[in-house]
Order: sequence, then C-alpha cells, then structure tokens
Amino acid sequence: MSLVPVPVTAADRAACRVSDVLARVGDKWSLLVLVLVAERPYGFNELDRAVHELSRRILIRTLRALERDGLVSREVRPGKAAGVTYSATALGRSLLELVVPLGQWVLRHDDEIEAARSAYDKASSTSRAVSTLD
Repeated sequence: MSLVPVPVTAADRAACRVSDVLARVGDKWSLLVLVLVAERPYGFNELDRAVHELSRRILIRTLRALERDGLVSREVRPGKAAGVTYSATALGRSLLELVVPLGQWVLRHDDEIEAARSAYDKASSTSRAVSTLD
C-alpha cells in the first residue's frame, strides 16, 4: 500500500489533511511560537518582544492559525492588567513531542547534511559552468 496515490492530483493535494498541518508546522514562525508558549504562558506583547524580526501582523496571523488548529489557547485577562495570554494546548504539546525528535535528528546529522549540500553545490556549479561553455 502506497502512502500517496499515484499520480498525485491537485485535488489529492488540496484534500490532504496531513499536508495542511505540515504547512502550518513548516511555516516560518509557527513552531517557534508554539515552542515558546509550551514553555510557559506568554502575553501578546511579551511574545512580540521575544521574537525578533517577527512583525506584529504576522504574529497575530500565526497565533490565530495556531489557535484555529487547536494548538494554542488564548485567554483574555480582564481588569486592570487586561490583555491576553497564550498557552500551548495538550494537542500542541503532543505535536511538539513529534517535532522535537525531528529537530534532534537534524542536529545529530548536521555535519552530514552540510557536507551533502556542499558537494551538491560544488557539483551543480561545475555542471552549470560546463553547460554554459557548450
């Protein structure tokens, strides 16, 4: 049994729930934000200060997407210290249980990955130079 139907159609890709979640996990900011709020609850301004080069607009979009997927919860604090607090949900923590080993794998194999990239880049630049001479 194959994990994916062959050929893979646009409709197959659009209907794939795995791709949908992997797109969230693989975007530029979601995992970083999820890791932070899994360590402890964060207020919005605190998160804004915690991640450099993340605009407030993108932070809002990221938090809303994580909340929509059930990975982060948002609690409104009433009173004088009004604001919101974001925390990882049990579902978000269970996702991190899978993602953290992937990160550990990358760190264990970093030298091999870098060597493969260097070899590819060297071979690729050599083949490009040869093809331009033709």
